[in-house]
Amino acid sequence: MQYVISVLGILIVLFLAWLVSSNRKEIKYKPIIIMLVIQFLLSLLLLNTEFGLIIIKAIATVFSKLLEYASEGIAFVFGGIANEGEAPFFLTVLLPIVFISALIGILQYLKILPFIMKGIGFLLSKVNGMGKLESYNAVASLMVGQSEVFITLKKQLGHISNHRLYTLCASAMSTVSMSIVGAYMTMLEPKYIVTALVLNLFGGFIIATIINPYDIDPKEDILEIQDERRQSFFEMLGEYILDGFKVAIIVGAMLIGFIALMAGFNHVFELIFNISFQTILGYLFAPIAFIMGIPLSETVGAGAIMATKLLTNEFVAMLDLSEGSYNFTERTMGILSVFLVSFANFSSIGIIVGAVKGLNEQKGNVVARFGLKLLYGATLVSILSSIIVSFVL
Repeated sequence: MQYVISVLGILIVLFLAWLVSSNRKEIKYKPIIIMLVIQFLLSLLLLNTEFGLIIIKAIATVFSKLLEYASEGIAFVFGGIANEGEAPFFLTVLLPIVFISALIGILQYLKILPFIMKGIGFLLSKVNGMGKLESYNAVASLMVGQSEVFITLKKQLGHISNHRLYTLCASAMSTVSMSIVGAYMTMLEPKYIVTALVLNLFGGFIIATIINPYDIDPKEDILEIQDERRQSFFEMLGEYILDGFKVAIIVGAMLIGFIALMAGFNHVFELIFNISFQTILGYLFAPIAFIMGIPLSETVGAGAIMATKLLTNEFVAMLDLSEGSYNFTERTMGILSVFLVSFANFSSIGIIVGAVKGLNEQKGNVVARFGLKLLYGATLVSILSSIIVSFVL
């Protein structure tokens, strides 16, 4: 029965994308079918095979070591602030972003990341039916972040059509930055995070192909990666370290505000209606949780987590999920974990609009106009990835 629900879920997601398609006659179904098969095979490989287990363990070990190295610097600056046996979220989860950001900067400076991004992007363009630019952007968003990726394309922004711009922004919102993957791994199981990263890459193309189909003239499919003014190594390193610290501070501030607001809303709703705000949201999102393969008895709790992520951000939802107060089964935890690993939330609309507008005001206004459609598509990507995972869990 669970497989029937999962198949039905995929059809519903594809139908919801088809409903808002800008040109249904131009939808290319062959790449969609190929990428769905690839998603299924990758989830099977990563979650249900010995080889996949080895891959996951290797990636988890790397990030575990990086977090250990980060803790050395954190302990030197903030040692003694926390009580013995306690692990403050800001120190243990957010501040390691500073160190990982510095590593990404070094890989960028040495031209290792651009080489990887262009290489994987070229391979992706062979199966997704899209251009090299779209494929590069999806990989680059995963590596450097949803706002930073547009800096590498700023020479081309003014010449990109609105259709292609939607796909670029949808890819950026559907993925997450590698700089914060380590933070996610302190709250969720690494195997689900790695699986989500890979599935969302293809899911972004699937949904964009349906919502926003178009043909690309090979002559216009030119990939120009913009290099900033050549900095010295330590100038670059200082910039990436400060950028990492800014991200940690911003995420921390967002968490303080959103968690406090959620607690306030819950209390007010309990006083007036004798039911929490999150529980109401849970009932609204329960049907979506059901088509994702989550058992009916757990759909309301799962729906509350999903709604929290959409209205606030993935960190707030991950904290809520990792606290274990919902008593979800292992399968539900896996499906929800995959859903949470993306930037698909309302605040991301502002982040992407601001990033593009800072580089090209006209294109920034275009992105602002399709902001809600962007979030709609990115959310469908997360739902699709969760459904694919439900087949193999």
